[in-house]
Order: sequence, then structure tokens, then C-alpha cells
Amino acid sequence: MPSLPFLLLLAALPCAEREATVQNLRETAEHRPAKLTDAVNALSTRLGGMPLPAAKDGATEPERAEQLARFLEQACDVEALAQGPAAVPTPPSEPERLQAILDRPEFARARERHGDALKRLMREVTTWLEGLFESREAQGFAVATRAVMLGVALALLLWGALKLRALRGKRATKTATTATPDAAPLVLASPGEHLRRARAALTTDGREAIREGLLSLLSALEERRLARPDRVRTNRELAAELPGRGAPAPLVREVERLMDWYDRAFYSLAPVASDEAARFVTEVENLNGTLATGSAR
Repeated sequence: MPSLPFLLLLAALPCAEREATVQNLRETAEHRPAKLTDAVNALSTRLGGMPLPAAKDGATEPERAEQLARFLEQACDVEALAQGPAAVPTPPSEPERLQAILDRPEFARARERHGDALKRLMREVTTWLEGLFESREAQGFAVATRAVMLGVALALLLWGALKLRALRGKRATKTATTATPDAAPLVLASPGEHLRRARAALTTDGREAIREGLLSLLSALEERRLARPDRVRTNRELAAELPGRGAPAPLVREVERLMDWYDRAFYSLAPVASDEAARFVTEVENLNGTLATGSAR
């Protein structure tokens, strides 16, 4: 095995630039023979003091340059042998560099040495987990878990159904008499008073106008005892009670039509047009007149 000083001298060899160095020596010997000695001294300095072969007696400058070229070639061959076959260029990228390190013989042997132990450990863990989930306790836990999840799902479905029913009930209890939820219980005025209020509201608020028109209709029905003074029933419930309280079929149909018209207009998000409100108030006034005529008879 080469000694350390010898390896240090080999490391100083300009092997990567050997071709250029030899070419420079040859050109100097051919074209500037007087400067060959200076070039040889510079080469010796670059080699860190490595002794160069002595010139042969009577050798010319070109022969001296060829002697040094052969010396450098042989020295670089010795350096390559000293480095050994493991001197592999480092890959440029980090993944390739890591793979090159892992591919070294010592790491490959380590993987082979511990590979069986790792596989054996994984098999033992897998077997333990399979035994755990195949035990009676695990099966009972799985059945209990499914039962709990099914119960939770049924409870959520029941809660959603009750919530939806309550929401529909709240929407169904909206009537003309509960337009303002926080207000006190509404006391109806006479049909004529509500019609007067409806006419007054036509120019400013069409929604309020049709509300007063419907209140006029409800007041007229209560005067004829065709409707009870009950403020918690919906318009549809009130209309459904009319036949049982002696209202003729044409009157029932007209009341249902006006109440449907009111529901579409009053609960719509769009503003109520003044001409539509005026038509509604007019038809309520005509129906009230029919009720008054029937009562006089």
C-alpha cells in the first residue's frame, strides 16, 4: 500500500491538465528552447517538490520534453491505481447521490443482514392485529359500534323530521292578523273602516293595502257569524270552516280565491304593485257588499 507522503505527492500531480502541460513543454522545446529550463522548474514547483527525472547526457530540448511527458503519463497512471476503483464521480443530484451511497457494499450488506428481521417483525405485528380483531371482544365491540351508529343515525333523522314539521307549522300559522309577531292581539274594526284604511294605503304601501282589504273581509265574515273571532287559525283553516257554518259554495270559492291571492302577494319577496292592490281591495269591497245584501235578506 502506498505511503502517505507518496499519496500526497500524487495528489499534487496535474493529471487533469496533463495533456495541456505536455503540449506546453513540447511547444516550448521546439520554439523557445532557451525557456525550457524555466518551464521544467515551474512544473517541479507545481508538483510540490516532486523530483523530476534527470536529463540524459547530450539530450536535446525536444527529447527532454518527451522524457517529461512519459514521466507525467506514468505518474498519473500510478495515481489512478492508488485511488482504486471506488473513485466514482459524485452524481450531480441529491437523490442520485444518496442512492450511490446506499449502493455501496457496506450498506447493501447491512440491508441484507437486517432485512429478514424486519420482515419477521412485520409478520408478527400483522398476526397480532388479526388476532385482536378476530377475538370475541373485538367482534362484540364491532357489533356494539354498529348499533350505536345506527341509533345515532335514527335520532338524527327523527330530529330532522320534527324540525321540519315545526318549521312547516310556523309557516302555516302566518295569517293576516299576525303580520307583526310582537304586536298585541288584533281587534278587527268594521268592514267599512278597514276598506277606508286600505284605500288610504294604496298610494304609499300596496302590501298594507291588501292586508287591510283582507281584514275587511274577515270582519265581514265575523259579522255574518261565518267565521269565529279566532286569531290563531290560518286563512286556509278559516276557509275550510265556511261550509260547516252555512256559507254557500259560491261564497266559499270566492273567499278561497281572495285568500290565495292575498297569500301570494303579501308573502312574496317582490313589492306589491299599487294596481294589483287596488284590484284586490275592489273585489273585497264587492264581496262585502254581497255579504251585506245576503244579511239584509
